[in-house]
Amino acid sequence: MRRRILFRPAADRDLEEQAEHLARNARLEAAVSFYAAVEETLGLIATQPRLGTLRRLRNPLLVGVRMCVVKGFEKHLIFCRQIEAGVEVLRVLHGARDMERLFE
Repeated sequence: MRRRILFRPAADRDLEEQAEHLARNARLEAAVSFYAAVEETLGLIATQPRLGTLRRLRNPLLVGVRMCVVKGFEKHLIFCRQIEAGVEVLRVLHGARDMERLFE
């Protein structure tokens, strides 16, 4: 069963920032490929909401958050969780970021 994907505003911003960074520092084609890879990964998550690694974050409001690698962009991560309405995408981040601090 395919679940609905719901993006939080921070995840939208993250996605745009990552694509802009790739377009500026790599090439426009990399940014386009990144968007396609995120879409493909989200398609997998929509059908398999338990995909990825369960993260144990300090913030008690973030129970059940999973981390999934963006297919083809292994340093980019999607943080999401299953909710009643579908799958909530919280953030789309580069793996070099301080995840604990971002999820406080």
